[in-house]
Amino acid sequence: MNRIMVIGISAGVGKSTFARRLGKALNISVYHLDTFYWKPDWIEASIEEFSKAQQEIVNQQQWIIEGNYNNTFEIRAEHADTIIYLELPLYVCLYRVFKRWLMNIGKQRPDMGEGCKEKLDWDFIKFIYTTYYPRKKKMNEWFQAYQTSGSNKEIITLKNKREIQLYLENVTR
Repeated sequence: MNRIMVIGISAGVGKSTFARRLGKALNISVYHLDTFYWKPDWIEASIEEFSKAQQEIVNQQQWIIEGNYNNTFEIRAEHADTIIYLELPLYVCLYRVFKRWLMNIGKQRPDMGEGCKEKLDWDFIKFIYTTYYPRKKKMNEWFQAYQTSGSNKEIITLKNKREIQLYLENVTR
């Protein structure tokens, strides 16, 4: 496990926290895609700029890249030896997003782009709600296709807090 993608069903599933803990356990640098995608005041990076930043990372010997961003998924997947997918229930994801907002109002999280203070709006909540089930279906299809294609990538799916905690404990040993 040297090149690890951490992806998840939704915002609030715990990708950033999981990746930080995994990075610490394995002593591998962690890269949060939000820091490359979001410019100050929530301005989106161009697809070229965003892709280039990822290309520079995936050419390294070791990395953990955390984040979904389907439009550049293959850049990471092509180079990853391990893909870890977190899938918690929708209500947990929504609760965590709301809790994160309350705990970070007016602050910038370390896994977020420079100059992007924590925010929560209806569009983001709607995005989480409307993409959760289609993404769940798409990810299941994608993983099945990957496994039947003879890929040698390890795909790990963790579907509850206990599985996540046990996985991190096992890696730490």
